[in-house]
This record gives sequence, C-alpha cells and structure tokens, in this order.
Amino acid sequence: MLAALVNGRVLTETGVVDGKAVLVENGVIAGVVDAREVPAHAARRDLDGGLLVPGYIDTQVNGGGGVLFNDQPTVEAIAAIGAAHRPFGTTGFLPTLISDDLAVVDQAMRATEAAIEQGVPGVLGIHIEGPFLNPKRKGIHDEGKFRVIDDEALALLTSLKAGKTLVTLAPERTTPEMIQRLADAGVIVAAGHTNAHYKTMRQALDHGLTGFTHLFNAMSPLTSREPGAVGAALESLTAWCGLIVDGRHVDPVTLKLALRTRPLDRFMLVTDAMPTVGMADKSFDLQGRHIRVVDGVCVDDKGTLAGSDLDMATAVRNAVAMLNLPLEDAVMMAAAAPAAFLGQNTVRGRIAKGQAADLCLLDNQLNVIATWIGGA
Repeated sequence: MLAALVNGRVLTETGVVDGKAVLVENGVIAGVVDAREVPAHAARRDLDGGLLVPGYIDTQVNGGGGVLFNDQPTVEAIAAIGAAHRPFGTTGFLPTLISDDLAVVDQAMRATEAAIEQGVPGVLGIHIEGPFLNPKRKGIHDEGKFRVIDDEALALLTSLKAGKTLVTLAPERTTPEMIQRLADAGVIVAAGHTNAHYKTMRQALDHGLTGFTHLFNAMSPLTSREPGAVGAALESLTAWCGLIVDGRHVDPVTLKLALRTRPLDRFMLVTDAMPTVGMADKSFDLQGRHIRVVDGVCVDDKGTLAGSDLDMATAVRNAVAMLNLPLEDAVMMAAAAPAAFLGQNTVRGRIAKGQAADLCLLDNQLNVIATWIGGA
C-alpha cells in the first residue's frame, strides 16, 4: 500500500525543503515528490508541520529500558532495548556487549541472529566491545574477562549469519594479520580501550581497521612526541570516529577542534547507553558493581565512567547546541555517517528514493514526535 507523509518539512540531501511529500511503499521510500503530485490512491499521513529526518542509527547501545545486554543476551532483551530507544529517534542499532566470556559472546551473537530473523525492529547486527582490550585503558570493563584473539575467538567473531558484526579491540593486543583476517571475513573492526602507539595504529588502519570507538575516551592521547590512538584517528581521512556528545565524556571544545581536522561525515554520534535510558530508576548493577547516574553520566562508586544515560535525540540536540553544528550536519552524524560505517549507506541513513523508510519526526526543539521503521 502506498502511503504519503505530507504537510511537513523534509530533510533531504540538499537540505530542509517545504512543500514536499515522502512516498512510502513496502517499507521503502518510493520517492520525494511535490505535495501536489501525491497519487490520489495514497493513504496520507499529516505531519502537521513537523521536521522529517532520517531515523537515527546508534552503533553502541549497551542497554535501555532497565535491560543490560550482558545480563540478558536474549531476543527479548534486544527487543526491550530497541523499544526503549525508539522514542528517542533510534530506528537502527547494534546491541552492544561489553567484555565477557566467549560463551556469553556466543549467546549474544545467536540472540542477535534470532532477533533479526524474527523481525525485531531496528536490529542491524551486534557490537562486541571487548574482551580483546588493554587493561591500561580498561575503563569500566572487567579486566578479568580480557583475552587475546586466538583461532577459537576468530571463528566465533566471524560466525554471525545475519546482520553486521562490529568488534572493538586494542590493536596492540593482537596482530595486523589478525585484524586483516577479521576484516576479510566481513567484520567491522574498531579500536577502543587501547594504549597503542601511533605506529601500531597506522598498521591496524592499513590492515582493515575502519573505526574508533568513543574517540578520546579510553585511548592513548595525542601528545607532542607521540600522536597515539587519538592522533592516528584524527589524521585518518577515512576511518569513522564515534563521539559521545554529552558534555561530560569529552569537553565540547575538544570535540569542536576534532571536527575541524577531518571530513565531518567520518564522525558519528553514539550513546554508549546503559539500562537507565528510558527509565525513572537511574541505577543498575554491572558485573558486580553498582552504577548510578550522576550529572547525566553513569559512574561506579569510584567515579569511573560506566557508559552513559544519553539517548540519540539528546545527542543530536547537544551536537547543535554544544558543537555549534547545523541541524543537517548533526542529523548526518546520527544517520548517514553510521549507516556508511556499517556499509548500509545505499539502503538507509537518508531520505531518498530506494532508502529504507526508517524515519523520525521532530518538533522545533528537535524532540521526537514519531518514528517509522520500514514505514511502520
């Protein structure tokens, strides 16, 4: 059935336009046409002057709605996490597993496959953040779970039968050859929780690494004589960098400087969200540690950052307010950039003919009014 989203402002690839209608059929955008050209048989949905943008894609979602993926690596948990984030504009996401035993990684991957096969809305794959990390940059991760990537781990990491697999690792804890083997098998490889020197990072980039997980956080910094992981990230013109824009993980001035160094479409907004998103209860347990939200960020009893209470709608608003970005750029970093990172830019992340009808309707304050995933 053909549907027409009418009477709204539409964020297209050329900017925000008025007087247009978005046609949707069978879960796909059939066209963006002049409002006067809507076919008579199309079912009309009045947007009441709202701003229609591409649905947001979050590549780092540890939890939401009171659910932590590590605690419940199940289809039901994935569905609950997705439902908690959808009111904030997230129409595509990677449930994210922080460092754990390989048996838990296996459960999480099988649950992700099943979720995709069963049509759980928004699931695009899985993000496995660890356990192949550096204890010197462990953050909140349990270093007791850390290990190196051997053939057993490689077989597991390359076993997903549906969706995308993103693996965050510390390049200095493996080899360029292993990174290449992962990349050649279709795994998206990102650096994070790493203390790597610049040379090691360059080797990783040359062997298939294409991302940096929460840039600046838990990675070797840019210094005068050693550029570190941050320097390698900012020098690269092709790798994607995830940014947590909550004003606490990274100072906005630092982020603004980073945005000036390289193509803007190689930055993407992420939440690193924990179970507190969408919940009144702002505390939870993480692998035996009590975590609570303090001034908008999740911390343990020692004050160590433990993910965030951030949602994508707030991340977009913060990118506009804190980083002085035009709305079009903030939305691009929340939709088109992560879609490209996942190799999905031909099918999602933009409002254009042939793209998935994953859409988000905003008010003038950039709050989410409604969302559609596949037009529904």
